[in-house]
Amino acid sequence: MNYLKKVVIVLLCLFVGFENYAQQHPSIMLTKANIDAVRKGTNEYPLLKHSYLEVKKQADAALSQPIQVPVPADGGGGVTHEQHKKNYNTILNCGIAFQISKEQKYANYVKDMLLSYASQYQKWPLHPKAKENHQGGRIFWQALNDCVWQVYTIQGYDMVYDAISAKDRETIENKLFMPILKFLTEDCYTTFNKIHNHGTWNVAAVGMTGYVLSKPHYVEMALRGSKKDGKSGYLAQIDQLFSPDGYYMEGPYYQRYALLPFVLFAKAINNYQPNLKIFEYRDQLLVKAINSSMQLTYTDGTFFPINDAIKDKTYETIELVYGLNLAYADIKAEPFLLDIAQRQKRVIVSDAGLAVAKAIAEGKSQPFNYVSQWIRDGGKGDEGGLGIIRSGSNEDQQCLLMKAASQGMGHGHFDRLNMLYYDNNGEVFYDYGASRFINIESKRGGHYLPENNSWAKQTVAHNTIVVDQQSHFQAKVSEAEKYHPNLIYFGKDGDTQVVSAEENNAYHGVNMLRTSALVKLPEANKDILIDLFYINSDKEHQYDLPFWYKGHLVGASFTPKVFTKELKPLGTDYGYQHIWLNAENKLDKQTGFITVLNNKRFYTTHFTSETPLKVKMLSIGANDPEMSLMEGKAFMLSQPKAQNQTFVTITEVHGNIDPINETVEAAFSKITDLKLIKSDKTGAEISFKYSGKSYSYRLSYSDKTRFVQFLSTK
Repeated sequence: MNYLKKVVIVLLCLFVGFENYAQQHPSIMLTKANIDAVRKGTNEYPLLKHSYLEVKKQADAALSQPIQVPVPADGGGGVTHEQHKKNYNTILNCGIAFQISKEQKYANYVKDMLLSYASQYQKWPLHPKAKENHQGGRIFWQALNDCVWQVYTIQGYDMVYDAISAKDRETIENKLFMPILKFLTEDCYTTFNKIHNHGTWNVAAVGMTGYVLSKPHYVEMALRGSKKDGKSGYLAQIDQLFSPDGYYMEGPYYQRYALLPFVLFAKAINNYQPNLKIFEYRDQLLVKAINSSMQLTYTDGTFFPINDAIKDKTYETIELVYGLNLAYADIKAEPFLLDIAQRQKRVIVSDAGLAVAKAIAEGKSQPFNYVSQWIRDGGKGDEGGLGIIRSGSNEDQQCLLMKAASQGMGHGHFDRLNMLYYDNNGEVFYDYGASRFINIESKRGGHYLPENNSWAKQTVAHNTIVVDQQSHFQAKVSEAEKYHPNLIYFGKDGDTQVVSAEENNAYHGVNMLRTSALVKLPEANKDILIDLFYINSDKEHQYDLPFWYKGHLVGASFTPKVFTKELKPLGTDYGYQHIWLNAENKLDKQTGFITVLNNKRFYTTHFTSETPLKVKMLSIGANDPEMSLMEGKAFMLSQPKAQNQTFVTITEVHGNIDPINETVEAAFSKITDLKLIKSDKTGAEISFKYSGKSYSYRLSYSDKTRFVQFLSTK
């Protein structure tokens, strides 16, 4: 059955069964039919038991304190903001504790808190500190947070529904939940119909509430948009925000965030309207989104921090706990998911959590397999993508990421063909991520900082080409949204894994093509990273290629000419104003190298070009009056004036130090004589020596069957 037929069937099914919802409570993550089994499982299966005891601990802590429902006053991180966040978690925790323990005190607490909200909600105006350029909420500074509150709260209400009197339920529903539904669908009409993570949370909140309250009108709106024409709503969100491979266009960080409303609402749909077969929609798109979320992490669990991203987030986040549990229990019981569940150290106390905990206890877990893959971007999979290359075990893996994806809407960065490189459980060449202290009120109320626009999104903050000290598309989102990079090649040829992509629209009249590879040499313990960046234009330009690195500079082929008396910003705009120029060398040779010590290992990057380059040593921190920028260092390869330009680098991992025993091993690179033999629109050829042995490689951009040719060794 093709995709179009599936869409038609789903749309027809929307009109069937709205008056026949299975009105049993609870009926979302924890269901009445399985409550006895889950209750029993909290005693039998260690991970479920641990998870429940943690929930109960938090519920008991809440019961020991008086209920607080303050009038909303503070922005993110403020007192009232944090209290309302705490309240929705408490409502859910107490709902779970009630279902497992059968103790009425938990249900009473939820009832009393919801009655307190019901007595006040309609008196609250829009939040006094509504977030600029965002729809303000009533409970929180932005309506997004109101939606999150409702997604959690309606689950807790569902769990205690039968333990609350009909009179109190009527008060809660008519004075709290129905006004919330009206607010989210009418006052927040634009957000409700927006194809965006804010819209996802909104439709999930409305749809889940519609199911629990038996309001088919709101369910249908949530599924198909306010006009019920399918142009917006939940199904349109799945169609447009995800690629066929399950990649979410805003990037891994926001994929994680948006995943929770997607999977929670899907679970509710599946329970209330199984005829929709929502988990089968778009060829099991949701499970692909869950799996791709995990593949979009390094082996330490952190998400690749492309676009706006807080870099501390890992797959241990609650969104992926929900997603993984549902993927295993409701879609496909893949044993490798259990490996991640064990690392997450918790499950959701639910039907799905029971299935995961039981399988782990029965020894069904298998190691999670990180793989090299091209993950497509765009609703149809035709808007570029991410190239991920991996080598080595999960304990000590090299990982190369090339970002050749679409802009990613407002959270996207101007970093076409950006490269990230990991090794030894950490970053080597890194991405800054977002400039934001989330929920830290003293840092601009927890908002994205001004430096997110002036620095973090700018091209020079990334490991990619900058032309004439201007960002891609001159940092204009509207222009960047029109175009996407194109994949040239992704694959493996013998001991070489390669990704190659081009970007022809970031600068007028400038074509950029990048090819990056992990290459296994017989004599080397670790793969070498070969990176070739070719730029051609009909006019002369300045070309800058920064490499933002972790670690400490410990060697170079030249003596850095360091500015010791006065530091100056590298430029005046497009992020250059935030960079200190620490040293600058104009080389008299076409080749050179820089060695960095990072996490007790040495990394030497050799470089060459058609003509000698300038090398600039940089650090972050200029023009930072509020001292908000994180520390960072880079070396920049720069060609002040050229029409066509090729940057070739080879990064070798070698040696180590032992600070305890004060020993050093293999501190010097074995690569020498790097040469660029040829480079033009058709391809390139390079050669180098490793431990005296010569290697030559040729790239052929038009020959997909022999893209990389290993020419010879001597």
